[in-house]
Amino acid sequence: MNNIVNVENIFKKLGEVQILKNVTFNIKQGELLAIQGPSGSGKSTLLGLLAGLDSVDRGNIQIDSTEISSLDEKKLSLFRRKDIGVVFQFFNLIPVLNVLENIALPLFPEKIDHKGIFINAKLAAENVGLSHRLHHYPNNLSGGEQQRVAIARALINNPKVIFADEPTGNLDSENGKKIISLLKALNKEKGLTIVMVTHDNAIALEADRIIKLKDGEIQNA
Repeated sequence: MNNIVNVENIFKKLGEVQILKNVTFNIKQGELLAIQGPSGSGKSTLLGLLAGLDSVDRGNIQIDSTEISSLDEKKLSLFRRKDIGVVFQFFNLIPVLNVLENIALPLFPEKIDHKGIFINAKLAAENVGLSHRLHHYPNNLSGGEQQRVAIARALINNPKVIFADEPTGNLDSENGKKIISLLKALNKEKGLTIVMVTHDNAIALEADRIIKLKDGEIQNA
């Protein structure tokens, strides 16, 4: 199976602190990968670099055929919008928008009519089991439902890779298990490549492979 993500010799500093050092690894198309490490190991920083939310100091990150570490901000923003999905620990939903509108949000900059946008949003909601909650607002949803909305929003553009930062970190254990089951189903049934940062060993063991970080360096690959 071909690699969809290639990471080569990346370095990243925050202020005077060296967060990542000479990090190199690959991710295969259709893989469910977990990134683990103690607090301060650099795992969330690494995920932010992979998702194009921050830039490397040195090194290269290639996703599919695009070298994202060399893109200017305009091209990088377009790439994020079209080719990847990001799921955050704290959901990042817009409280004044309902479920359908939150899911549809990434499509509004695209040249798609509103009818088409909401058809796609409904399909994404179906994929995460939220067809019955389309017109509810975030404050009427459980934590697990809010995370499903965030996952549907990440799916709306048919991304090549989904990056998830502690997707169960703000959930109780029961909802956490449901979210991992959903991510695994999307991975196996739809062939989605998913990269998740997690501190939870039980969650990490659900992945195809685990990469461990310590003091900003890969301990295995």
